[in-house]
Formats: sequence, structure tokens, C-alpha cells
Amino acid sequence: MEARFNAAKASPAGYKNLLLMEQYLSSCGLGGLLHLIKLRVSQINGCAFCLDMHWKDLRASGEDEQRLYSLDAWRECPYYSERERAALAWAEAMTLITNGHVPDAVYDEMKPHFNEKELADLTYAVITINAWNRLAISSRTPPGTYQPAKTAHETAHA
Repeated sequence: MEARFNAAKASPAGYKNLLLMEQYLSSCGLGGLLHLIKLRVSQINGCAFCLDMHWKDLRASGEDEQRLYSLDAWRECPYYSERERAALAWAEAMTLITNGHVPDAVYDEMKPHFNEKELADLTYAVITINAWNRLAISSRTPPGTYQPAKTAHETAHA
């Protein structure tokens, strides 16, 4: 697959603003949940580049492969916490918004696990990964070249 266009070069200001949101999200306190949500939303959207990226990021952070292999069946697997399940349900409902908006039941499931700031940050995370997915899919960004940043552990032992 050949890329159609390079958004970062064609519109650097727009790209920079998406990166600024990523910077915020990386420090907002969602931790490993952030990459789990990014991978799940990318599965739903079928974004090959983002699937490659977030799978690699999760593995580099030490995420268990069993949880990654079964992510698209998270409802049927015992590997996810109630907090993660609530976040995954929220991410799916937001991504599939044309299927009836975000149901009250999904919101009600979130309330015991997330305060308002966390809910807002999770919402920003879902919005942002959906934007990245749409950018990568429409520009046909080829997967496979992404390499995760070295973890602090790897850097200390390099």
C-alpha cells in the first residue's frame, strides 16, 4: 500500500495540534488504560497503522499478550478489570456513535470507576484516537515502520 499524502508535511499546524493533545493525554493520569483504549478503537476502525503502533506500545510497556490477543472479545474474557471494562464500553460507544449515541447505561457503568476529570480525559482520548485513525486510513499510512520509544528500563540498560 502506498501513502496518498503526508498530513504532517501538508498541514504541519494541524498535525502539531493533534500531537499537543497526545502530550496532554500522556500526562493526564490514564496510564496504561490509554494505549488499551487506543488499540481497541483502532480495531473497531480497522486502522492498520494504529493497530501496529499501539500493539507495539503496549508490548513495550509490558502488557500481557493474552490480554492483547483477546481485546476484541473483552466482554467474554476474565483478563480485564471492571474499570477497564467500563472504559472499553465507553470507547466503543463513542466510536460507534451512529448506533444510538452513547447510552445512559454505558455512562452509568463509568460513574463508579472514573471521576469527572478522568471521564473527560478518557473522552478526549477516544476523540483523539478516532481522529488519528481517520487520518491514517484516509492518507493510507502504511503500517510496520513504527517503533516504540525506549522505556526507562531499556534506556538504563542500553
